[in-house]
Amino acid sequence: MAEHNIVVFAGDHCGPEVIAEAIKVIKAVEDISPTAGKFNLEHLLLGGCSIDKTGTPLTDEALAAAKASDAVLLGAIGGPEWGTGAVRPEQGLLKLRSEMCAYGNLRPCFFASDALVETSPLKASVCRGVDMMLVRELTSGLYFGERKEYDGVNAFDTTVYTKPEIERIARLGGYLARTRGDSRVISLDKANVLATSRLWRSVVDEVYKNEFPDLKVEHQLIDSAAMIMVKNPTQLNGVMIAPNLAGSAPDISGKGIVNPIGTILSVAMMFRYSLNLAHEAKLVEDAVRAAIDGGLRTKDMGGSTGTAEAGDAIVAELVKALKA
Repeated sequence: MAEHNIVVFAGDHCGPEVIAEAIKVIKAVEDISPTAGKFNLEHLLLGGCSIDKTGTPLTDEALAAAKASDAVLLGAIGGPEWGTGAVRPEQGLLKLRSEMCAYGNLRPCFFASDALVETSPLKASVCRGVDMMLVRELTSGLYFGERKEYDGVNAFDTTVYTKPEIERIARLGGYLARTRGDSRVISLDKANVLATSRLWRSVVDEVYKNEFPDLKVEHQLIDSAAMIMVKNPTQLNGVMIAPNLAGSAPDISGKGIVNPIGTILSVAMMFRYSLNLAHEAKLVEDAVRAAIDGGLRTKDMGGSTGTAEAGDAIVAELVKALKA
């Protein structure tokens, strides 16, 4: 039987609540589908909870365990109580990303069920059919450039990209587009202002010309893409790649009302991309859809389903599918 070693960082505030529901899903797969293998979960600290206990947002021991694992499952980190001082929860997350070379942040955008289309702040006629995968560069650029705090005169941040850093994120977008069956990739940048964006654009063109000739590349300025995303979002369907140009919900933590669906769908992504369990990933996604179609609505979705109740409803649908 295959074994999968997973480091779990529940994190801060609502993080432990949503992680608890995600673990229910993992355990259901392990108990009913032996071909999926055994999941060894190691619970460690990251973020504010680690600062409170160890004085640092990520210990060397926790980092070593994460680097030795098959996958990392993260809840949420940060909160107002840790502020913007010298030691901050987010520093642990940035270090984890950098040390693990997790350079591509996959952010899918779709309706887990068509039943949710009417709950969108956008008109149903506008947003129905949205299916995007945003690939955000995660270990270079603005978040990792040189910076200087205000010294009475000025403060600054720098954005730096190398050609290999852009090449690898472009390739990731290309591989994902081919897997999805897309015919194009949309590249987002700010090439009308930033030198790094002009490099980004030229390198992306080179990679797709030489390595992905079957895919069309479309370049969009990020502010233009933001407008399209509101006016006609399906125009952006497919894979988008972007630099990191740019929560833990402390106000509702501990109340049992946080929505765990995002974390449960992250488990599906972990199954698919990290553990090569595509069948189980689809079953989890189908279980989420079935639970929503059956009436699951957490508070943020306009209903009253609690966190644990939502997790239980999804697991019940998953168990049905696993036993079918």
